[in-house]
Amino acid sequence: MDYTISLILTLLVSLTDADKPPNILFIVADDLGYNDVGYNNEDLITPNIDKLAREGVILDQSYVQPVCSPSRNSFLSGYFPFKTGLQHLVIIPTQPACLPLNLTLLPQKLQELGYATHAVGKWHLGFCNWKCTPTHRGFDTFYGYYNAMEDYYNHSIASLLDPSDVGLDLRDNEEPVWSANGTYSTYLFADRVTDIIAKHNKSKPLYLYLPFQSVHIPIQVPEHYEKMYPNIKSEGRRKYCGMVSAMDEAIGNITAVLKARGLYENTLIVFTTDNGGWTTEFGNNYPLRGGKVTIWEGGTRGVAFVHGPMLNKTGYRNNGLMHAVDWFPTLLHLAGGKVTDPIDGVNLWDMISSGMESKRTEFVYNLDDKIPPMEGHAAIRVGDYKLIDGYPGAYSGWYPPPEAKTHGPYNKEVTLAEGLTEMFLGKKQLFNIKDDPNERNDLSKEMPDKVKQLEERMDYYRKQMVPAIWPPSDSKSEPHNWGGVWTPGWC
Repeated sequence: MDYTISLILTLLVSLTDADKPPNILFIVADDLGYNDVGYNNEDLITPNIDKLAREGVILDQSYVQPVCSPSRNSFLSGYFPFKTGLQHLVIIPTQPACLPLNLTLLPQKLQELGYATHAVGKWHLGFCNWKCTPTHRGFDTFYGYYNAMEDYYNHSIASLLDPSDVGLDLRDNEEPVWSANGTYSTYLFADRVTDIIAKHNKSKPLYLYLPFQSVHIPIQVPEHYEKMYPNIKSEGRRKYCGMVSAMDEAIGNITAVLKARGLYENTLIVFTTDNGGWTTEFGNNYPLRGGKVTIWEGGTRGVAFVHGPMLNKTGYRNNGLMHAVDWFPTLLHLAGGKVTDPIDGVNLWDMISSGMESKRTEFVYNLDDKIPPMEGHAAIRVGDYKLIDGYPGAYSGWYPPPEAKTHGPYNKEVTLAEGLTEMFLGKKQLFNIKDDPNERNDLSKEMPDKVKQLEERMDYYRKQMVPAIWPPSDSKSEPHNWGGVWTPGWC
């Protein structure tokens, strides 16, 4: 009799746990290249990332935008950037601009479902008005920075209007953090995340958005991580790889705390980059073509994986097509919510969790009619085919890493002037990405009907494009006006 009661209680507890909405840890690496993780490149030391990826599902056709702000727009809003005005470069510190306030973001939807929501790390979606900032856009707490390119130790960044005007950019909710000067940001963010996990009320599901500073410039890392790569002769590449390993260690520490708190078994971990590696700043995407600030595959086909016990099929590479906008409806579905706005994202949970065919058949890499479109003018993928219209971005070659055992073919990169000439001539390039993922064989002359088909589809999306949000800089933004801190309140 006692055994029967015990069995019933155990089953009831199991059913209750199964019915709980999952915790979600969404990790974004900044400027991490396709070839900059151990599971794609054996020279990189990333044991924690590799273990999570191999135990989960590696998403091998997970696409992001060519640069930072547009990808974060997509993760959190579910809209392509050309529909929100964030298709042109990134939001710079002195611009009175932010992700449009009429959009409902994923953390706001999750709050409605009872989630505790926290953001730790990089925002980069605008801060000129307090309403633009994380704690006004669905996050219960925020610990991080508003801009990009901060120093990893003193957490400050100079004004583009006056390089001598250097301001602190680190916040605990809305308060400036002066006490962290000298502490490496990867440590700071990992410590805050582990503290949030340790103090989390387990009666509520947890959504933790963790956009690391790593591995964006400046290239800075504690020396012992750099020393992990003695065989890499390039100092910049050696430090960059050390930055990757420092981030990997932080992820290992975070997962350990999830386990210690009993949250790991009901947590979906998502890992993605925001764009490809920056080839001039030691990032690497080989054998893919190009890199950050381009609409080549190297700039947009991102490193990504998922891990969690709610996945039905694991331990493989999934080649289903997905885009950054798809995380919004997919995670909302997993949390028990429904999409109510006409977003671009598609719920791909069946693909991610069970290996079923992707419901996404096409997407736009970018549409930017502002001259010059530095991150690439226009490109679209429909099925296996990709059409590039005009300027693809400044880095158009194939760049093996300096540590590579075999270098293979290395093509001359297209210069900025050459690329702009291509743009003004209206050059079209067509690739079969399934058969030619490294974009070496332009099929545009052989398949004019396919070019026309994709041009017509691009025109369909172009009619939905809104003008790029790209206002001139405002001197009211500068930190000397705000006690030496980058501060909202000037737009």
